[in-house]
Amino acid sequence: MEHNAFFNRELSWLRFNTRVLEQAKREDFPLLERLKFLAIYSTNLDEFYMIRVAGLQRLYANHIVEIGADKLSVKEQLEKIEHYLREEQKEFENIFTQLQQQLALEGFFIKEYSDLKEEVYQKKMKDYFDNQLYPIIVPMVIDSTNPFPHLNNLSFGIVLKLKKREDGAMYYGIIRIPRILKRFFCVDKGLFVSIESIIGAFSHTLFFGFEVQEFLAFRVTRNADIEIEEEEADDFIELMNEGIKARRNGNFVRLEFCGDERARDLQDFIKKQTQIQDKDVYFYKTFLNKASLWELMDKQDFAHLMLPPFVPKNIGLLENKNNIFETIKKQDFLLFHPYESFDAISEFIHQASKDPDVLSIRMTLYRVGKDSPIVESLIRAAETKQVTVLVELKARFDEENNLHWAKALEEAGAHVIYGIFGLKVHAKVALVIRQEGEKLQGYAHLSSGNYNPVSAKIYTDLSFMSSDSKIVEDIIQFFHALSIGIAYKTSLQKLYMAPTQIKHKILDLIAQEAQYGEKGYIILKANALVDSDVIKALYHASSCGVKVDLLIRGICCLVPRVNKMSENIRVFSLVGKYLEHARIYYFKHCHAIFFSSADLMPRNLERRVEILTPITSLEWKEKMLDILKMQLSDDVNLYQLDSMGNYHKVKQYKKVNAQIFYEENIQRQDYFKERL
Repeated sequence: MEHNAFFNRELSWLRFNTRVLEQAKREDFPLLERLKFLAIYSTNLDEFYMIRVAGLQRLYANHIVEIGADKLSVKEQLEKIEHYLREEQKEFENIFTQLQQQLALEGFFIKEYSDLKEEVYQKKMKDYFDNQLYPIIVPMVIDSTNPFPHLNNLSFGIVLKLKKREDGAMYYGIIRIPRILKRFFCVDKGLFVSIESIIGAFSHTLFFGFEVQEFLAFRVTRNADIEIEEEEADDFIELMNEGIKARRNGNFVRLEFCGDERARDLQDFIKKQTQIQDKDVYFYKTFLNKASLWELMDKQDFAHLMLPPFVPKNIGLLENKNNIFETIKKQDFLLFHPYESFDAISEFIHQASKDPDVLSIRMTLYRVGKDSPIVESLIRAAETKQVTVLVELKARFDEENNLHWAKALEEAGAHVIYGIFGLKVHAKVALVIRQEGEKLQGYAHLSSGNYNPVSAKIYTDLSFMSSDSKIVEDIIQFFHALSIGIAYKTSLQKLYMAPTQIKHKILDLIAQEAQYGEKGYIILKANALVDSDVIKALYHASSCGVKVDLLIRGICCLVPRVNKMSENIRVFSLVGKYLEHARIYYFKHCHAIFFSSADLMPRNLERRVEILTPITSLEWKEKMLDILKMQLSDDVNLYQLDSMGNYHKVKQYKKVNAQIFYEENIQRQDYFKERL
């Protein structure tokens, strides 16, 4: 295929983050909700630099010529990324400034120390500095006995030019601002001041015998991608601990400043110490670390500036508080989170932990959060039952949290599997085995999302609960494969598993649908579409006349609407109040519709343990198809990708907001049955 048959992965991701940024301009969102999207955008960009840009920089530094399907070299990718982000920085700051002004009209102010001249406010800030900041912050004068300090990833602080009163000699100083400090000081109701501006204003009190000439706030980003050489590991847990420590010492990959841009020598000093090139230095007119805007989201006095909280529907599963298993035995359940409550899954594990008839519980844990009721239930269950838990220690940025839970589970008596050699376990699976009379009965849960009640309120995901004997048998085999380390060559019967089956199954389903020509129809909903084999198969299906609709939230390397290649393919991205996270794969002439933990990326299909679940029940097939059709009819949150790689909001006709539609309608009794 020609090189223009694929979009570049990194540039496609940047366009996704642009769509996140655009949510901050939506007039149908309250002001603090819009500010929240600036925090999400910033958090996303931090991770992009820590992982993706850091990886490209490492390749470039080692003179490795690595060209993907899009044919862009490493150097070209880095240049295009920098150009894109330079332009978007201007847009970001404009949006933030406008939001500041609009919030001020509502009595909500985000200020700097220098903005507040009133004596009462200055006294409050002085008291806050003296009592809360002065005892904690760490000032340093850089000289022959005090070298430049180590800076952890995403370290934040102030660099200063100092003049010694005694002899007029010039020095540089550093004030490190610990992460434990709140990012903003609430001076008064609705009035918030960034702490670095307060620290900068009173920095002269920190350096006895020096005059502060000028200062800048700065922030550093390091390479945070842990490289684990599993082949050399005698103790994998110790290896992970070493990897986490190494992340704190990764190469610097980005440097950010805020303050007087004329302070060139301060910028040059930090650049020299961090060895960061100009192309990776960003100067902001507004304050740094916009990810910290999350701190301002839960102010009760300004709840009217946020979207009203949504209360998920509690489904029939929870009606039987004493025996959820009897309910599941009567019928399968397919849940659509966050519209249908995640409490059913928490209750499933909770009841299993207490039920004397339950003999064993098996689960995979990828991202569970810091305060996990599910893990607490597993710990309790381990006292009396056989509990087996695979805790994926390689879940990026959750390694420390997962290590903590793994140790707690092991200490409670659970059998803990610390990941699989050479693979990352991303499948979301739970199995409860219960003694019922003379036989053992299994109860299964499969999901597209994590066992995390917090993220389940903001991510859209699918959960499936069943006592189907064939599914139970497959999951037993699945867990045996994990415990003896043969996941890389295991195949299942009713379910499909990566890395052995899912890619082959999806390619086979696309090929089958291609045989139906213009009567064929494929809908794929995923977070990302990168795998070149899947993309080529979709191009072939399109050339056969098959209509293909893709709902790809983030990265999409497929080029749509190109004559004789992809003219029958449409690509959409839905970005709104909730993070679209469910993966649904529909093939019109297949006897099932599928959901999965796996995205359409080489890492998911070839280097991870994933599960693809077929749904054969007419009721649940129609429910999943309704979700797809509803989202494709959205004209509020939906963007469409053109053949040049640009996304455009779809034209509004009926103002259909699929996410709000489900919020408003799913509470109705048997909503999906009524729709069908």
